[in-house]
Amino acid sequence: MKLKILKTTLMCICLFVCVGAFYGSICMFIDPTGKLLQMENLLPYFKVLPLSDILFTNYIFSGISLFIVNGLTNLLAVILLLKNKKSGIILGTIFGFTLMLWITIQFIILPKNALSISFFIIGILQMLIGYISYIYYTQNEFSFNKDAYTNIGKDKKILVVYFSRKGYTKKVAYEEANKLKADILELQTTEKTEGDLGFWWCGRFNMHKWRMPLKKINKDISAYQKIIIVSPIWVFTICAPIREFCYKYKNDINEVEYIFTHFMNAKFKNVADEVDNILNKKRKKYTSVVIRLGKVKNKKNN
Repeated sequence: MKLKILKTTLMCICLFVCVGAFYGSICMFIDPTGKLLQMENLLPYFKVLPLSDILFTNYIFSGISLFIVNGLTNLLAVILLLKNKKSGIILGTIFGFTLMLWITIQFIILPKNALSISFFIIGILQMLIGYISYIYYTQNEFSFNKDAYTNIGKDKKILVVYFSRKGYTKKVAYEEANKLKADILELQTTEKTEGDLGFWWCGRFNMHKWRMPLKKINKDISAYQKIIIVSPIWVFTICAPIREFCYKYKNDINEVEYIFTHFMNAKFKNVADEVDNILNKKRKKYTSVVIRLGKVKNKKNN
């Protein structure tokens, strides 16, 4: 539902820019002097541009450029969005940026005016809404089937513990558990973590490094020789449910390893050291996994 609203909004913005560009370019074709658009006095400002004596003696070239750069492009985005294509979202985002570039050139060579400022703001909105739409689209496309991991639970000496909001960290945890034939434990919290409100609520907990209360865990943590903690990085540290687990079960953990999932090109060694301090023991190793839009981009053992 949210994705549909975002895509519809993006399509409406693209359509508005497209119609505006077509209207402006057609007016320039009908009257190359710019009188229809009350721009006849602005041509001298174009003399600072290359080849101005050839291209900017009237508004024909400007009309062609406007027709192509902001007209046809946004029309293509509208058509693709109507067909529910991923490329429509991508192009809609890109064309918001090109609109901003177009208006930036106007800011450089022409006097500031309310219309140019308005279209620059529209370009910003188009780019932001397009990018957010793309994020939601990739989240909806993300799939995970835990039944595909058939080796889990064969080795009762190792336990993979994880918490995941969107499923990205869950997939990493299942892959690790399947590789090691380990048991797996998903932490569940009594706090709201789902959806957009859950995102901000989790961020609030981690900004303060608060511990998030957990639902009852029906496993004997001390029975495992090794615990592998898989945590997303929230606000540059382990997530709040994992923090609670570490404090609550630190005396039950024998040997420990960490896997951190995040979207930044960073190792987060300081976070590994922080968890060591919480547990009062030194990790055997930790792994940094870069995940962007649901896909693993980089994985490094440290």
